[in-house]
Amino acid sequence: MRRLPPRPLAVLATAGLLASAIAGCGTESGAPGGLSAPGATTGTIRAQKVMQLTRTHEETGMTLLEGPAFHPDGGLFVVDVTAPPGKPKVLRVDVRRKTVRAVHTDGRGAYTSAQFSPYDGRLYLTDYAHGEIVSLAPDGGDRRTFFAGEVDGARMNPDDIAFDEEGHLYVSDSRGLSEGAAHGRVVRIDRDGGKATVLADGLAATNGVSFDEAYRGLWISELTENRISYLRLGEGGEVTSRHTAIRVDGGIAQTDSIAVDADGNLYQGLHGRPAIVVYDRHGERLATVEVPARAEGLDSATNVAITPGGTKAYMTVSGPGGGYLYTFDALGKGTRQSNGG
Repeated sequence: MRRLPPRPLAVLATAGLLASAIAGCGTESGAPGGLSAPGATTGTIRAQKVMQLTRTHEETGMTLLEGPAFHPDGGLFVVDVTAPPGKPKVLRVDVRRKTVRAVHTDGRGAYTSAQFSPYDGRLYLTDYAHGEIVSLAPDGGDRRTFFAGEVDGARMNPDDIAFDEEGHLYVSDSRGLSEGAAHGRVVRIDRDGGKATVLADGLAATNGVSFDEAYRGLWISELTENRISYLRLGEGGEVTSRHTAIRVDGGIAQTDSIAVDADGNLYQGLHGRPAIVVYDRHGERLATVEVPARAEGLDSATNVAITPGGTKAYMTVSGPGGGYLYTFDALGKGTRQSNGG
């Protein structure tokens, strides 16, 4: 999820949605494979529109798509962060048939990401507004609160999720965003929800989070500093080192969610510009995925998911013109970490 001004959740708060909730509590012109080669020149990949999924909601004045995640049966799930009560908050897309249907709504959550657990197969959602993580059955029913409450004396603003191979959760906690303070954290939650541990703190509005291709560390984006940091992990999932890995020259845009392909390439979503920036594991900028200039009313490309075992990628693009799904050819094949948060 991204920072505004203008910022979606700030607008929601102005509209009264969050206030009341809290009170109540693609094809590139050249060969894509050439771009991923060591020393390749930075290029542009032109994404192509698949379909429109949502329109601007009268109640909130916006729509904001996030959290694309593939179910093992091939269905692509996305969330609409700003959907008002009663409107679809989780949608399922059939990318082949180009159809979309609602699978979940409620009167409370502001969901900013979605991920399927390798442990129990359920869909996990971050509720940024209420500091909770909830889970759903794949059909959108059986809503359960997986985690709520404080972590080390402070409630989370959970944004994105990455699962390790055993099903434990690694959550980007965007604390301090509204104050502009570096209170962001990365929190590890055991797969049974019984224990939460702060792995890193003092971060600048932690947003995207994803394991590298070998599960040896976490890539995290810090939205208000436009940088990507790397947390190296030990055998027990603890952080053994931390450093700034990539500084993103985003201009007015800010770093959003992150996905990683099988070759270790990073796909960094942007808020404030409908584009995805691609880096290799060494921080070399490989490509920029752009929405065609003729696409009006779109100002963010928050996230991306790459087809498991394939290279077809789908990015969530939103703005005053609505919420859309665009596609492009990724530089590497999709894995679990290719579902961006």
